Amino acid sequence: MNEEFQVPSAEEIQSEMRRVKYHSQFRQVLKSTFGTVLVIAALAVLIASIFLPVLQVTGTSMQPNFAPGNILVAWKTTEYKPGDVTCFYYNNKIIIKRVIALGGDMVSIDDDGRVIVNNRMLEEPYVLQYAYGLCDLEFPYEVPLDHLFVLGDMRETSVDSRSEEFGCIPTEETLGKIVLRVWPANELSYYGF
Repeated sequence: MNEEFQVPSAEEIQSEMRRVKYHSQFRQVLKSTFGTVLVIAALAVLIASIFLPVLQVTGTSMQPNFAPGNILVAWKTTEYKPGDVTCFYYNNKIIIKRVIALGGDMVSIDDDGRVIVNNRMLEEPYVLQYAYGLCDLEFPYEVPLDHLFVLGDMRETSVDSRSEEFGCIPTEETLGKIVLRVWPANELSYYGF
């Protein structure tokens, strides 16, 4: 058996070496890119879970401002002012409510459901219909220090700080302040930090 073996030319050898080198570099770039994307994704998840919790509205107590299915982004903070919307755990569920008063404030609610904080009636453009709602507090009520007095925007059905069982929310137990509505896309809203 006489097989002919042809010796490749120098040009063919160089061409094959370039091809092997190119494939090796391509694999290295691919590994590096995949690693970078993986690290960025892990950092994004970490940042989102620590600093920017994302949540979906399930209840109706904040309608019409926040409807079931809305997806919101919160900013992790314990600094609040009246009017901010906060989120927190209650009975193993994430709840959102509006901050009405801070620790040390005196709160009253009249028979029509209008809220008075520190002897000043609140202007609440976010409330469509005032209601006394489920309330078993005696007014005036002093908000405990380092707590938030929170109410839902749909006052007639919201269970909130007006109920002793629900109570005021310890500030350090909040998940953060709602800063952005991202869904539905046509209702994208920024609420500020």
